[in-house]
Amino acid sequence: MKLYTYVLAHDTGFAPNPFWGICTLACCKPVIRRTAKKGDWVLGIGRKKYGNKLIYAMEVTEEPISYLKYFNDKQYEKKIPDFSKKGLVYKCGDNIYKPLSNGEYKQLESMHSIGEIEDFETKKHDLGGNNVLISNFFYYFGSKPKDIINQNKKLEPLRVGRAHKCNFDEEVIEEFFKIIKTFSKGVNAPPRKWKEEDNSWRN
Repeated sequence: MKLYTYVLAHDTGFAPNPFWGICTLACCKPVIRRTAKKGDWVLGIGRKKYGNKLIYAMEVTEEPISYLKYFNDKQYEKKIPDFSKKGLVYKCGDNIYKPLSNGEYKQLESMHSIGEIEDFETKKHDLGGNNVLISNFFYYFGSKPKDIINQNKKLEPLRVGRAHKCNFDEEVIEEFFKIIKTFSKGVNAPPRKWKEEDNSWRN
């Protein structure tokens, strides 16, 4: 089992997408998505100026799947963005790569497109990760992140700058699991960048 940590610079509900009872990471962090396996954990840490607090933690509970399977599987249909509905929860879906008959993918209107126009830079970056990570066992704190690193010296190694970290001593991993179990699983708060009046995250 590996534990990955990285700086989650933009907490919008898109990457990761913790809604509809499943936390998914389908965009951004391509290296983590290429290498993480079932049973591994992925932690998103806030920026230094916000105190490097824990925004989310997810166990990869399923075998990583391809974009083709992700888009065609009915259980992930709600994660396809729908801009015709009110509420950001419908617009921040990460199931944005529609498979084409030629083996390529079309980037749907999403938080990674330029309106309805594909953003080929983010598309190349996303698809370079090959896989979608899926979790049915996760903690998402969003706008109410947990200050576990500053309050526990044993967790100091989890702090990360650029890229990601994934080599931790057993003592660090054990301490993390000890602490994370004290919190409530699932979505605990809306993403930091959402308007306060948008309660669609409760869906």
